Amino acid sequence: MRHVTDAERRARLAVRHALAPAFRAASPQAVTRAMTVLHATEPATVHLACHARMDAPTTAEVARALHTDRVLVKQLAMRRTLFVFPRDLLPAAWAGPSARVAAAERARMAADIVAAGLAPDGHDWLDRARAEVLALLATAADGRTAQEIRRAVPGIDVKVTVRPGAPWTASRVLTQLGAAADIVRGANTGGWYTSRPRWTLMRAWLGTPPAALDAAAGYREIVRRWLYTFGPGTEDDIVWWLGATKAIVRAALAGLDALPVTLDGGATGWLLPDDLEQVTDPGPWAALLPVLDPTVMGWHGRDFYLGPHRDQLFERRGNAGTTAWVNGRAVGCWTQDHAGHVRLRLLEPVTPTERRLLEAEAQRLTAWFDGFRLSPVYISPAMRS
Repeated sequence: MRHVTDAERRARLAVRHALAPAFRAASPQAVTRAMTVLHATEPATVHLACHARMDAPTTAEVARALHTDRVLVKQLAMRRTLFVFPRDLLPAAWAGPSARVAAAERARMAADIVAAGLAPDGHDWLDRARAEVLALLATAADGRTAQEIRRAVPGIDVKVTVRPGAPWTASRVLTQLGAAADIVRGANTGGWYTSRPRWTLMRAWLGTPPAALDAAAGYREIVRRWLYTFGPGTEDDIVWWLGATKAIVRAALAGLDALPVTLDGGATGWLLPDDLEQVTDPGPWAALLPVLDPTVMGWHGRDFYLGPHRDQLFERRGNAGTTAWVNGRAVGCWTQDHAGHVRLRLLEPVTPTERRLLEAEAQRLTAWFDGFRLSPVYISPAMRS
């Protein structure tokens, strides 16, 4: 059985994730394909994830890929999280993790509708609400904002508290329609760092839909791409990342003829059968990654790149803050001062060469911000201190 050391896993990460300078990507689409998907819970993450993996990206370039060329599409999927997908991977998401999320969301909503006293039959209420929203958007080629939808479909514009801390709002109907791929977050009416989409029918946004897949084929394709991006990974890594079951993951691994490898620490990882060659270390590199970057959120078992810093770099709900990387390891975080300059906070000593690489990335990111100061939602203890 092939053995993959932590050092080789870090080399794979540098090359496959387009983080080592010699392996940077040429476009936002190439970045997204390299990472399988990009996290989009915080809108700025998409732009900053591209910045870390491209030489000189612009916000306009990312927006063009999302809203003009539409080669990248936002879709609620794994772990009920919003991601940016390459367009050709959407059918796999729709058949697998998005369908799973849509079904779970529908069941919760139907129960909450009854509990809130909105209707005696939650599924019937939801079906009628969905139909009204879809009928509205069928007459709106350029989509509608959430506020416009609430005004036009007042039946969904209710707010009640089903349980403490869990209010019911109209956005839940839009979320379920989005998970089911009936509608999509279309043109953004806000800045690059905000999410104010015009909700649009998916078929209107994409035109002729890609060929449909069944659930097994969808999961298999997503796991195939995950293994190339993040492999070797353990079964637990894939189950967590997909938000799926062990049965789903094991069926996908079997369908791909994935091969087991041993990892430092004794765990069993998995690689694609044509991806067993050792990846050469790309040499020294540094990177500054944003909140919820797909690299730091890629595995459940994170010791090989986080070391002892997990509690400092993740907030209490399990969301990663910003991270500063050297040669495949997260060694700290970054923030901005009041003038927008990027500042490093390291959690361990680094060599003078590594410090120079990190400072160069801080200067590159400061120049890209050009005085703009970002306000992330997810703030880790390291960022806060």
